[in-house]
Amino acid sequence: MMEHNDDNLFQSEMEGVKPLQRAQDRISLRQRQRGSQSPTDAQLARREAAAQELQGDENLLTSEYVEMVGPHDILDYKRSGVQEGVYRKLRLGKYTVDAVLDLHRKTVEQARQEVFEFIRECTRHGVRTVMILHGKGDRSDPPALLKSYVNKWLPDLPQVMAFHSAQRQHGGAGALYVLLKKNEAKKQENRERHLRGR
Repeated sequence: MMEHNDDNLFQSEMEGVKPLQRAQDRISLRQRQRGSQSPTDAQLARREAAAQELQGDENLLTSEYVEMVGPHDILDYKRSGVQEGVYRKLRLGKYTVDAVLDLHRKTVEQARQEVFEFIRECTRHGVRTVMILHGKGDRSDPPALLKSYVNKWLPDLPQVMAFHSAQRQHGGAGALYVLLKKNEAKKQENRERHLRGR
């Protein structure tokens, strides 16, 4: 008897309440409604342009958050596997610099593009030691902005084996010596040289 009353009470309380539509049903309903409208030529062109832009920008460097360094800080980085003697020679400016990138008066976005392209091109041409002039950024706001970004970007590039702030005569804390990985052609050249030397 009690159960029957409970059922009646439940039925009277639920009167006028509509069952919830499942999310799946809502999505398929929306898709059916949308499906009747095909995208316009302009929308298709925009989608295509966006897809190409994503594919075209291979640059993995970001201009998001950066840990700031000081204008006069000495920057240094060495990937594991780089011999101490090689790194010491780089740090002391003993290697011939084969290419220079000057970032003075560049925006962060321009510098991001130029650093990426410069390192890629140098690697492609077998250049091993390069210099990047980022400036100290004494007068930039915030100070040392480009310098901080260069310090962030270089370790993100797999071609960069090591870098160190330059000697005073080459720009000191406003410049970097950068050691790049050997490209495949250079590695092959070295293997052949070693085989001939045996």
